[in-house]
Amino acid sequence: MGLFTTVLKQILKEGTITDKKRISESVFQLTIQSEFFKSVDFVPGHFLRLVIGIDNDQLTREDSVRSYSVWGIDQKNGVVEIAIATHSQGAGANWAATQKKDSPIYFNWKKGKFVLDTISDSFLMIGDLSALSHLYMIRRNISQEKQVESIIYSQHRDELFADLDGSLPFDFYEMQENPFEQILERVKKIVPIMKGTKMVYIAGDSRVCIALTQYFRKELGWSSSQIKTKPFWNPLKKGLE
Repeated sequence: MGLFTTVLKQILKEGTITDKKRISESVFQLTIQSEFFKSVDFVPGHFLRLVIGIDNDQLTREDSVRSYSVWGIDQKNGVVEIAIATHSQGAGANWAATQKKDSPIYFNWKKGKFVLDTISDSFLMIGDLSALSHLYMIRRNISQEKQVESIIYSQHRDELFADLDGSLPFDFYEMQENPFEQILERVKKIVPIMKGTKMVYIAGDSRVCIALTQYFRKELGWSSSQIKTKPFWNPLKKGLE
């Protein structure tokens, strides 16, 4: 173990993988236990920034860190659930496939701005497989009295998975990569039936995030406070969460 790795482990939070299971053809669910989780200031939408290459000198710096959404949290027992999509076959996917129960894990906490906001009366959630666990967490914390519409898609519908309690609160669609026009068709049908003050969450493919954000701002005239966007991945860039 090099000096840099030794120092890095000292400044990061440490946890343990207590369970791992495959929940769809392309997704693993990891259960992580850490004393840190018991006292963390948590808001639905926060992330773990995992150092996946801490003992792997073959990984570049951009490949050694990945961010994963907190899908579930049990603060009393210090447990967090995350979902890791593997269809990209990237460094994160390879790391997830090789992890075993009782493996140590090193991470930092990431807050960000793509978090729960309950001020609106109706919500539209748009995302792909990479954003599904994140949107589940936010959806779970919106009161049942609120209106929630959704467009969740993947190239293969069977890649999409149920929420932690087994529920399927979103509308699933099978769409090819970067399906802006198909999503737009659905958006044009959904927005007119949204009631009161409105908000949209857009997550996943950066190309879809950019195109839809422009549409909501320029075509629909929505304010920036009504649009929450998070590009989880970019086909031309490494290291994006």
